[in-house]
Amino acid sequence: MTTELSAFRWVPPFAQGYVRDLRVRWALEEASIPYEATLVDRTILASPDYREWQPFGQVPAFRDDDVEMFESGAIVLHIAEQSDALCPRDPAGRARMMSWVIAALNSVEPHVESYAWLDVIHVGEPWVEERRPQLHAMLKGRLEALATWLGDRPYLVDGRFTAADLIMTTVLRELVGCGMLADYPTLDAYRQRCESRPAFTRAMEAQLQPFRENAPA
Repeated sequence: MTTELSAFRWVPPFAQGYVRDLRVRWALEEASIPYEATLVDRTILASPDYREWQPFGQVPAFRDDDVEMFESGAIVLHIAEQSDALCPRDPAGRARMMSWVIAALNSVEPHVESYAWLDVIHVGEPWVEERRPQLHAMLKGRLEALATWLGDRPYLVDGRFTAADLIMTTVLRELVGCGMLADYPTLDAYRQRCESRPAFTRAMEAQLQPFRENAPA
């Protein structure tokens, strides 16, 4: 069976390059696992067949010879288990990698999204400016803790790139547009270091190509 993931046929420009199938594509590229993307739209997302694959009607969903699953973080961890490129083989290193994957998703990403979306999803809403200082303060605390941990380390775990860096980078890059990441040069350099990997470039191009091909006339 060919490894398969679901991805959007097209999204608005502000979301292009940020849909979470990028994480799975990147992991597959790092692991040198060939795959095919099944392109979906809103009609397909709402269909009973798709909801059997992804109960919430989101992307990505994933299947290979062994599993059928959803949620980008879980999928990346599954791929990492198969690849020395993404996961340390020793139990302690593997545990550290998994801890940082969950930290990116649970401790950092909710604060990143709450702040970054103020000027994307909620732009113009009357409560935004009142709420901005509190969200900024909460996000600042997370970024400062992350920058302190990273210090002069090139990556989060054992001095090497792992699935933890893949997930954390996809979280941090959402702050580039609002300019906040520029206040944390250690984190911005880390993000750029991870994005310079050839596998990231291939994954990004693979996500963007259908958007170009299916752009509204």
